[in-house]
Amino acid sequence: MTVIDDYIDALAPPQKEELGRIRRIINATVPEAEEGICYGMPEFKYKGKYLIGFSVFRDHMSLFPTPKPIEAMRSKLNNFKLSKGTIQFNLGNVISESLIRNLLIYRIDEIDRLAEIEETI
Repeated sequence: MTVIDDYIDALAPPQKEELGRIRRIINATVPEAEEGICYGMPEFKYKGKYLIGFSVFRDHMSLFPTPKPIEAMRSKLNNFKLSKGTIQFNLGNVISESLIRNLLIYRIDEIDRLAEIEETI
């Protein structure tokens, strides 16, 4: 078992199912992503850089894709409460698989572009 398994297994069944679904989408989209826990929340890294994370709170769940993907897809996120790097959702209004994939692809591209810039410096 991994630390993310432990985190998800401790949740109530509905949240466990939803965060398990998100984890499967992340792993299918970015199979090379590394799993871990940071600040008590599941996180995924790509090429050693933060990719995305998620967490459960008392009255909602959150996805943390960083600010730039949220800004780029703001028009597709109208049904969710947003803050700088966070998308809040609940079981009655989950984030679609295609939107999660798009957020991941945007973030991967961002990490890859930064790596290219760092290589030229």
